Amino acid sequence: MPYLGLITMVLWVICLVDVICADEHRIRHLPKMMWVMIVLLIPLVGSVLWLVIGRPPGSLPGTARSTSAYPEHDRPNRHVAQYAEDDEEFLRRCRARAEEQRRIAREQQRRRDAEGS
Repeated sequence: MPYLGLITMVLWVICLVDVICADEHRIRHLPKMMWVMIVLLIPLVGSVLWLVIGRPPGSLPGTARSTSAYPEHDRPNRHVAQYAEDDEEFLRRCRARAEEQRRIAREQQRRRDAEGS
């Protein structure tokens, strides 16, 4: 088995990169830093343990898969504006739209009141 060392090293590198790239909250059984230490210190056994019991369920290397029915909720801080100017502009448009809707509702109420009298 002259290639056993090469296979072990390739598996070790792949698993180490996979542990580092995995989402902290999806990793099973141990914290992410513990998995990094296990894979680093015990290359073959640590890599196999990571693949069998530590890896997030349903994940493939290099792909992001959502386990929820609403994948937009898997992104923490998705509601935070990137730039303060964009957020201010968005809020201004929301306020203007709300005022327009209130004005239209008042006009419709006046028309109903006028027709009912």
